[in-house]
Amino acid sequence: MGVGSRDERASQHGCSHFLEHLLFKGTGRRSALEISSVMDAVGGEMNAFTTREATCFHARVLSGDLPLAVDVVTALVTGSLVTAADVEVERGVILEELAMNDDDPDDGVHDLFAQALWGDSALGRTVLGTNDSITAMTRSQIVGFYRRRYDLSRMVVTASGDVEHDQLLALVSAAFGARLDGPAEPAPLRPVAPAPAVAARVLHEQRDTEQVHVVLGTSGLRYGDPRIEALQVLSGGLGGGMSSRLFQSVREQRGLAYSVHTVTSSYADTGLFGVYAGCAPAKLGQVVDLVRAELSAVAQHGLTEEEVRRAQAPMRASMVLDLEDSGSRMLRLGYAELLDGELLTIDAELARIEAVTPDDVRDVAADVLTRPLSLALIGSAGHTDLEGAVA
Repeated sequence: MGVGSRDERASQHGCSHFLEHLLFKGTGRRSALEISSVMDAVGGEMNAFTTREATCFHARVLSGDLPLAVDVVTALVTGSLVTAADVEVERGVILEELAMNDDDPDDGVHDLFAQALWGDSALGRTVLGTNDSITAMTRSQIVGFYRRRYDLSRMVVTASGDVEHDQLLALVSAAFGARLDGPAEPAPLRPVAPAPAVAARVLHEQRDTEQVHVVLGTSGLRYGDPRIEALQVLSGGLGGGMSSRLFQSVREQRGLAYSVHTVTSSYADTGLFGVYAGCAPAKLGQVVDLVRAELSAVAQHGLTEEEVRRAQAPMRASMVLDLEDSGSRMLRLGYAELLDGELLTIDAELARIEAVTPDDVRDVAADVLTRPLSLALIGSAGHTDLEGAVA
């Protein structure tokens, strides 16, 4: 479903995720318990997740139970009741989810980094919402969002495993029924608009934690940018594994952090590139200085040929190993249709990775790693010069 948290207005913050929960609470044909029971009865699994640009409802069943899975999932996304009573029950569940997220600072710092990077924009806001926004959310707001956004033109149905295309097509056509009548065309991909403005920002959430959790980074590349593979290789060589520069510099040589690695994400019009580390408060200044030094060095000189080849290997292996998982195959198909607009063969994707050269990596590093840096951290930072870290 091509609907996510960036489709929300500020007054709807968290609505898409709230709705994701509510769609499991019952349809005109099945109650919430009946939905769970029919899937449990065949040993099936069903779940969902919401991102900034998409929402996915997925089921895993034996091949003979495909008709049931299609019937249940399509009924959820097109015919849920979203009753007032269910809204109140699920509001409590989501507030507990927010509390759980607050107890996980190494995850929460990534949301804080998005806010530092994009400010009070749809991309800068969290997917889950806040205590205030979820508490204030009304059923009318949620139902309105559901009716406006959940139309067939934004939906993509994918399946992988022991499934025949013609059978799946017949099942989906029957499930959607008359909703498929008429001249409707698939909604276009999200437009590539000017990227949200990025400025050097520092956000610090003071907490009494044993470690400081920090992300230092900048904007990245959008979906479809021809330099995506070069940026992924850069990410791998800089902070993707035990032989990467940051792991060796920060952890192996100096013992300043247990975990340090790069993070990347892409969206329709922009992306992010950052470095995460968790360390003792007293070591924060050293860690940030080392990360900045490595970013500066790679921006100027790129990676060596050996580092490029070493970064390409796990990318290739991960892509091939993912083929052994039907869920990964399903998501790959869905993302290609919904976000990328292009489905490449595995051989073509592997060829793109192989084609990345040290010059390609140096060029993308010279662009991305010289952009304004933003810093997000959760924990006790002491008297470290945080503003100086992004100057």
